[in-house]
Amino acid sequence: MREVADTRSCVVGVDIGATSMKTSVVDAAGRRCGSAACGYPTSSPHQGWTEQDPEDWWRALCDTLPRALAAAGRRAHDVRALAICAGAHTAVLIAQHGRTVRPAILWSDQRSGAEARELDEGHGEEILRVTMNRSTATWTLPQLLWLVRHEPANAQRTKRLALAKDWLRLRLCGEWHTDVTDACGTLMWDHEQSRWSDSLCALAGWDPATLPPLLQPTDLAGQISSAAARECGLKAGTPIVCGTSDTSAEVYGAGVDAGGEGVVKLATAATMSLVDTQPHVHPTLINYPFAIPGLWYTLTATNSCASAHRWLRDRFFMRPGDDGVAIFADMDRMAGEVTAGSNGLLFHPYLVGERAPYWDPRLRADFIGMTMRHDRGHFVRALYEGIAFSLRDALRDFQAQGLEIAQAQIIGGGARSAVWRQVIADVLGIRVELPERIDAAEGVALLAGVGAGLFLDPRSARGTHAEILAAHEPDPSRTALYDELYAVYRHAKERLTDINHDLCAFDD
Repeated sequence: MREVADTRSCVVGVDIGATSMKTSVVDAAGRRCGSAACGYPTSSPHQGWTEQDPEDWWRALCDTLPRALAAAGRRAHDVRALAICAGAHTAVLIAQHGRTVRPAILWSDQRSGAEARELDEGHGEEILRVTMNRSTATWTLPQLLWLVRHEPANAQRTKRLALAKDWLRLRLCGEWHTDVTDACGTLMWDHEQSRWSDSLCALAGWDPATLPPLLQPTDLAGQISSAAARECGLKAGTPIVCGTSDTSAEVYGAGVDAGGEGVVKLATAATMSLVDTQPHVHPTLINYPFAIPGLWYTLTATNSCASAHRWLRDRFFMRPGDDGVAIFADMDRMAGEVTAGSNGLLFHPYLVGERAPYWDPRLRADFIGMTMRHDRGHFVRALYEGIAFSLRDALRDFQAQGLEIAQAQIIGGGARSAVWRQVIADVLGIRVELPERIDAAEGVALLAGVGAGLFLDPRSARGTHAEILAAHEPDPSRTALYDELYAVYRHAKERLTDINHDLCAFDD
């Protein structure tokens, strides 16, 4: 049951996305009543590098908060609490007097590939045992090792390390913490002891004293300061709840508990997740503590999804002055007019290397099989199908460990496309369901409500289950066709791997 509250009481969730921030306002009944979004740039000074200026997150927060409240018909004094989520692994280095040392290296950055391989080859068993996860270029530990080697002055200037959401909360209230899920994402957290591991920090030559104290996602972590309130539009003293990673917030908000139901996320990256009462530790799988205490979520991920979709739009469909949302809608309509299989056009979505199941930062994307018959709609549908094939690759990691997913909830921005949802169902051969809540901002807002006492506990905050807006069953004939095409997809990937590696020599 929910606590009896003023009907105007609300909570705010903020999601620091890969390309934009979304701020959502959720009422005392657990329903979104307003939201706003604001984009910010990503820099790529070298091939495989992705960085953002944390100050852009602050500007986006100050932009979206007042607009989201206005859209919800709420005022600052109606807000009971706020919480923030963000993608894991994105560390902000903080020097003396609170200044950032350098731009934040994102989870998608591949510069630390050599360091990740070195850690995996030399200390892989220890890292997997202590953290439940394997070293790859996505994680913070190899990124820090790269910084110590290539930017030693910046490493030495660092007095505090804050994960993305925690840096933004630090700006709001001056308190410095992280939650156990984001701590796990650094590859420096000892899951059995629930504390930072001195031995793993030593592998990167990193001082563990720079790492924040640990909280649970629904713990109170501070109050908005007067100075921050003047800039962002909230009331000074508003409670701030710790928050968690974006995937944990999304899966939680979708209503998934332990029980074998999977979650497919079509966001900047694509992930497949399974919530359970225990982690499933294996080098091919990723494990995190879940937003609900006592549960874990195991996932496997591909690097490019909505980011590849946006890349296709921006490079080949957009013209100056076009409405980007309308262009996405046109692209989706075109894809829906193309038959399954895209007339033999294939897409490997390795625009920034690949995670599961290859863990290879040097893979490259491609469209192959082009003929004079193919038009722009074929390229959009081939992109949908290629990302679905990459998820099928990821699904193999679950199946190899005896973990089956018979159906899945589908979340993330890409899930808004009925065409793409059906492609996922047909390629994976499973039922997929679209829940009412598909984004992280709503999920982390519910966690804020738990921390502030607006809701009794994490389960009651979201109701018994999120409402299902649409469901897609796999079509047997299309699944059979995709089975054949997937075999070609995998064969082509294997044949092109050495060529991809050779082409890396020509990077700027």
